Amino acid sequence: MKKFTFALFFWALVAGGCQQADQPCTETVVSTKAPQEETASLKQYIETNHIPAKADDRGFYYTIESPGSGNKPTACSNVTVNYSGKLTNGKTFDSASGISFNLSQLIIGWQEGIPLLAPGGSITLYLPPSLAYGSQEQGEIPANSILVFKIDLVKVN
Repeated sequence: MKKFTFALFFWALVAGGCQQADQPCTETVVSTKAPQEETASLKQYIETNHIPAKADDRGFYYTIESPGSGNKPTACSNVTVNYSGKLTNGKTFDSASGISFNLSQLIIGWQEGIPLLAPGGSITLYLPPSLAYGSQEQGEIPANSILVFKIDLVKVN
């Protein structure tokens, strides 16, 4: 799992960040939208499994278990989270507790979803491939996978 956490961080640096190495992060809101065919597949998964998730205009679904309280992070915030990531078949591909990241260096779906919470909040994100790892296979994650992340926002650092 530690190898995958490193891969998550590395891949996010390469593919999903809004921050260049020599530039500070200036985006406070990410507005990347998933293609229609991906959102249709994700919607079918949500409906078939009777998941009471809310659709976001950017193409992902989410369920807020607890909103938390205080100031919400932006796409440029450094956050500490507990999380687990699963494939749609239920297989867990990664999990970690008390890990800190700068959101600008993570996959787009996290940049878009985590700012829906305040510290102490909990969310489940249902991400289409383009807001996760796209067409790139990542360890145990097949290319073009819909991913499910359960994330607890511990704090905004």
